Amino acid sequence: MKNDVFVIIPAHNEKRHISKIIRRAKRQSSNIIVVDDGSDDNTSELAEKAEAVVLRHIVNMGKGAALKTGCDYSIKKGARRLVVLDADGQHKPEDIPRFLEALEKADIVFGSRVRRGKMPFVFKFGNSFINKVNDILFGIRLKDTQSGFRAFTADAYKKIRWDSQSYSVEAEMIANVGRKNLKYSEIFIKTIYSDRYKGTTVLDGVKIVLNMVWWRLTRWH
Repeated sequence: MKNDVFVIIPAHNEKRHISKIIRRAKRQSSNIIVVDDGSDDNTSELAEKAEAVVLRHIVNMGKGAALKTGCDYSIKKGARRLVVLDADGQHKPEDIPRFLEALEKADIVFGSRVRRGKMPFVFKFGNSFINKVNDILFGIRLKDTQSGFRAFTADAYKKIRWDSQSYSVEAEMIANVGRKNLKYSEIFIKTIYSDRYKGTTVLDGVKIVLNMVWWRLTRWH
């Protein structure tokens, strides 16, 4: 167990899964940070009972804002390596050691979800389209640009720190990786869709692509 590894879990109304995710993550790191992003259920109470550090947003600000709150806190507490994963049970905390191993030779490691039939076709198509746009605009070739399971060094975080408050956060991270010419790698992860599929909507996907084009036009020098 490494004391310099911090695991950040953004959560919004995740009472069904948060306790189990924390217990499993604590086997991989002693530093579990849950950011309750304006939940109106007892997510915070359950996370505290599971002995995670809980940071609260009074109102729902979005995934990007929650991740930034958690990462900023972790850096202040001495984090050298940061792992971010979703709170809805899709990701296996047991994969964290694989991310850390890959991180030894990279600045950031992306988790690539093994495709399962449960993901609706429209989302599969949308993700594939975003992957292609990402390659064209930023020169970063990934099989899955929208996975929320990632790991990066503290130095990398300072270079990729994002402005996005919503689901565009994953894409903005990648854009910043390309702009800063950081070293990256990708590992395959299994994904468990335990609830009705949650994630970016078609409208979210359109906004993400428009943001990507905007970042390329305004930030690239």
